[in-house]
Amino acid sequence: MASDAKLMQVVWYDSYGDGASGLKHVEAPVPTPKNDEVLIKVEVSSINPIDFKIQGGMLRPAAPSKFPFIPVTDIAGEVVELGSDVKKFKAGDKVVAKLQDMSGGGLAEYAVAKETLTVSLVPEVSAADAAPLVTAGLTALQALTESAGLKLDKSEPEVNVLVTAASGGVGHYAVQLAKLGNMHVTATCGSRNFDFVKGLGADEVIDYKTPEGAAVISPSGKKYDAVVNCTTGISWSTFEPQLGETGKVVDLTPGAGTFANFALKKLTFSKKTVVPFLVNCRCENLEYLVNLVKEKKVKTVIDSKFSFSKAEDAWAKSMSGHAVGKIIVEHC
Repeated sequence: MASDAKLMQVVWYDSYGDGASGLKHVEAPVPTPKNDEVLIKVEVSSINPIDFKIQGGMLRPAAPSKFPFIPVTDIAGEVVELGSDVKKFKAGDKVVAKLQDMSGGGLAEYAVAKETLTVSLVPEVSAADAAPLVTAGLTALQALTESAGLKLDKSEPEVNVLVTAASGGVGHYAVQLAKLGNMHVTATCGSRNFDFVKGLGADEVIDYKTPEGAAVISPSGKKYDAVVNCTTGISWSTFEPQLGETGKVVDLTPGAGTFANFALKKLTFSKKTVVPFLVNCRCENLEYLVNLVKEKKVKTVIDSKFSFSKAEDAWAKSMSGHAVGKIIVEHC
């Protein structure tokens, strides 16, 4: 039984800052699952920008909850031990799970996850396909369906959607999910990724480095009913002229300006709005995404794979901001 092993290999950092060079390979005790938790032997973990932003102090002093801190929250692997109240799983089950943001734990041989934030995998969906869905996939799904209020079927009239940074982790899922609905998708990315983004289903692709791309102008002149903004540095004044009458910008990395703008639009009853986004991990959403991957309606694109012993290289690649799709760490 895994919990009999007193120590495990982990990667942690013990202070804010230092990026990849601040990560240390050490041994730590294997965690014991609480009543409502499962102990998972981690096969794959998926790195997200929020991971290195937390290390950089973005959520200081709330997160990390304490040092040293084992980062990363998106994992897939095999259940090896159950808390006393767990009913959904048994040892040997393949699962994907979201760990607690404040306590992390993903860059380790073993991690504990709440039963309510753990979802079963089917043989058709690998750990590598599943782990990236947790934050990036859920963000894309909820941005489209909850924040923008769009349906991922053909039951409504066509709407025009813009996805910025469409070749990235969230963006590549957002394009695919939007095309499940009755949506005309315009996407921004670098010119080298045009074919990739078109292959995901985008109807139009614009180079963000051109004047038209910087101004998010649709090549066909369409105004956007919704924007899934996966990047930073594009102002409301840039988006506003390109929005339809009731257009909505969902800002995935909201700053103080976004919240102020959101409040102003509410106060002035503006039909064009900006919405700050915060992801909420729910099992039913994650199960839905896993099923879409099983049915080959959505695919996880892996930019690069790193062995656990090279986790700091995965961290550095994520910090570079140039990943096409997702960056994963293979633990075994």
